[in-house]
Amino acid sequence: MIIDSLLDTDLYKFTMMQVVLHHFPGAQVEYRFKCRNEGIDLRPYVGAIRDEVRHLCSVRFRDEELAYLRSMRFIKSDFVDFLGLFHMNEKYIVIEPSPKDDGDIDITIRGPWLHTILFEVPVLSIVNELYFRATVGKPDYAEGRRRLASKIDSIVGQPDLAGVRIADYGTRRRFSRVWHEEVLLECRERLGPIFAGTSNVHFAMKHGLTPLGTMAHEYLQACQALGPRLRDTQVFGFETWAREYRGDLGIALSDVYGMSAFLRDFDMYFCKLFDGARHDSGDPFQWAERLIAHYESNRVDPKTKTLVFSDALTFPLMAELYRRFRERTRIAFGIGTNLTNDLGYPSLQIVIKMVRCNGQPVAKISDTPAKNMCEDEAYVKYLRQVFQIQ
Repeated sequence: MIIDSLLDTDLYKFTMMQVVLHHFPGAQVEYRFKCRNEGIDLRPYVGAIRDEVRHLCSVRFRDEELAYLRSMRFIKSDFVDFLGLFHMNEKYIVIEPSPKDDGDIDITIRGPWLHTILFEVPVLSIVNELYFRATVGKPDYAEGRRRLASKIDSIVGQPDLAGVRIADYGTRRRFSRVWHEEVLLECRERLGPIFAGTSNVHFAMKHGLTPLGTMAHEYLQACQALGPRLRDTQVFGFETWAREYRGDLGIALSDVYGMSAFLRDFDMYFCKLFDGARHDSGDPFQWAERLIAHYESNRVDPKTKTLVFSDALTFPLMAELYRRFRERTRIAFGIGTNLTNDLGYPSLQIVIKMVRCNGQPVAKISDTPAKNMCEDEAYVKYLRQVFQIQ
């Protein structure tokens, strides 16, 4: 089966899940699947996806996995105790062919946030791997290795790129679990200290890599329904995060309402409290320029903060960003699909996004419109008005 460890997911799922346990244990949510590619027929794989998800729901955390989580300084013992009793429940997920008869499939995850939050990443990994198994036949691993070697060669030995730090963020859209592991081992071997680690907790544990991650969009989206009032959503989310982690895990996500709204809320207090911010939509050069200027206007030295880039990165783009900003701030990069699913085949652009929390719609309005996902247009319009988004 594709998933045989509940650690085979991104670290930020656990960091967010701990916040849910301690602050929002009663929250009810709904997630929906979307494939952004045109002309992809995923219906033939519905049965296989269900079988894989059924197996996923039979997997439990092993003692050594719980011990590994417990060893992390920011993971609390009561959360690990909870995970020792936890398993995913098949009753919370429905997988069906779309009634639109357009090749799409409908995957709906609905239930307590605490018991559904871990579905997203492994389910996306399952859909990806089943699709490529069926459509590729015999994978051209030689071409994948050639492409990976070319990327690594473009970095290694370049004096002006010696300070680059690259992390793997590619679990959800990887070509396969086997290929993902090979890529990680090759990066560790050839990149050395340039390779900062991986978001995948299972491979971090297995291979002695650093697990990386803080928060995702769903956390700040859910705060739209959980906070005191809508306009204070980001402030409420960041303050709750700070109460939980007391200065640890200090990279803030900046694009749930667009950069302008983020900067309005990310005041001097947050500038000093958080270690930096993560870019995930819009022009990365403009984003970095605006964030650096924002730090300076709040009397914070940008050289003490970290800017994390994670949106559709390629190695050439990463090198360009690093060369432009390396003297002005700390820079880190999280590369996903371009690292773990580049064997020469068109990749799937699939996502699972939270669309409701406690019965009300939630949404993000990022700086890349194609990334927006909400079923309630009236709510999106209201959200734009509240956060002064054009």
